[in-house]
Amino acid sequence: MSTEGRRLVLVGRVGRPHGTDGSFVVEGASGDPARFAVGATVLAGGEPARVVSARRVGKGRLAVRLDRTVERGTELAVPRDTLPPPAEGSYYVADLVGLEVVEEGRGRVGVVSDVLSLPANDVLQLDTGLLVPLVEDCVREVDLERGRVVLNPGFIG
Repeated sequence: MSTEGRRLVLVGRVGRPHGTDGSFVVEGASGDPARFAVGATVLAGGEPARVVSARRVGKGRLAVRLDRTVERGTELAVPRDTLPPPAEGSYYVADLVGLEVVEEGRGRVGVVSDVLSLPANDVLQLDTGLLVPLVEDCVREVDLERGRVVLNPGFIG
């Protein structure tokens, strides 16, 4: 399965081992229960891996075992085109990467290079080095069709 040219969506990361059978805790696991269901395929470090077992462990964390060994810290992802369409008026965070960011009345501020998930809220990281909180006070509109994020006027100093 080639992932070249396909956008990937991060659905978790290999965490600490759990037990002696090769299982590990998934850090930042996707909230979609089907994502790590037995038999599901994820890309571990860009290569396909099948979920062999999955169970909830202490504090509701998810522990899974894949059909091959993966290193701790390995990103677990799925191709964006395999996800169901988002609900009307919604979007996947991964869809924001690559969008132009403009401030109303000022013009282009940069392009979204990453979306950081921080404790208080998600933050858009721009190619210019700016960090923009993904909150209503700052972001007026996300327009996927036009490929841009519009910021409220005066937010960027």
